[in-house]
Amino acid sequence: MNDDYATLQLTEDGQLRNFISIRGLPKSILEQILDTAASFVDVGGRDIKNVPLLRGKTVVNLFFEPSTRTRSTFELAAKRLSADVLNIDIARSATSKGESLMDMLRNLEAMASDMFVVRHADSGAPHYIARHATPNVAIINAGDGRHAHPTQAMLDMYTIRHYKGGFEGLTVAIVGDILHSRVARSQIYALRTLGAKEIRVVGPKTLIPTAIESMGVNVFTHLEEGIKDADVIIALRLQKERMDSALLPSESEFFDQYGLTNERLKVAHPEAIVMHPGPINRGVEIASEVADGPRAVILHQVTFGIAVRMAVMSMSMGGREAERNAARRQQEAQHVR
Repeated sequence: MNDDYATLQLTEDGQLRNFISIRGLPKSILEQILDTAASFVDVGGRDIKNVPLLRGKTVVNLFFEPSTRTRSTFELAAKRLSADVLNIDIARSATSKGESLMDMLRNLEAMASDMFVVRHADSGAPHYIARHATPNVAIINAGDGRHAHPTQAMLDMYTIRHYKGGFEGLTVAIVGDILHSRVARSQIYALRTLGAKEIRVVGPKTLIPTAIESMGVNVFTHLEEGIKDADVIIALRLQKERMDSALLPSESEFFDQYGLTNERLKVAHPEAIVMHPGPINRGVEIASEVADGPRAVILHQVTFGIAVRMAVMSMSMGGREAERNAARRQQEAQHVR
């Protein structure tokens, strides 16, 4: 499966062409994303907040699930790259009148679209779109079902590298609803690839996937044990919309056992940072004293997210352009013969 993801996401010479999953991507690509994002971080502070890398390109946001942060940061990232941006209101699109997803995508492709940013409730939807529907359009996964959220994982990696300088020797604890979290899966793949020393998942047994140890993580069902001496603690939202109520007795009981408080954080490394992909449920997975406290870097994650998404979009488009240019040169060479 990793080979399949690699083939779908990388050009023959190893450049990024789609961004569907962290799986199948080498460490060099992840580091290139982080390095490229670093060059974009200061763009938001300039008087003119645009760079011309995607000028003349059309980016289409296809969000089949509700989103605030992810959709708005992708839109802002595309505009800062000077792209034209089209936001499709799926609820009012022709698909609500019976048009198939494939027909909608092909019509959008016929309008000279260059990139689709896709969020979908079905796991594997962006992979399917990239493989079967739109071979000439770059596909960026903005979150699919319980499968993957690669740009969120990469902005989290950028945040960790920014505050910790790298990944070697780090212990990272991911706390909460691991079972339903596409973010957690992508974070685990990224942390493994980038060389974190130890990855822990912490939560009640009902919210931890079976056999997750095969992903190279250590499982803890007691919070204090799971975050002891951790350098990075990532709290996850309880995804009530995806779970059976039987999996969790109550939000208050979850907070009593797994909610991050200043008192509980005393067992973590003294310089540990606290992260959260959002949206935050205060008093459920994290106390306000922590979310608003000096350890939290949650708002910086949002800021860095724009730069990371700029990096992914510009790299994917660059890989596509290089691929097309190589194909064109090959055709010209054959014609000369």
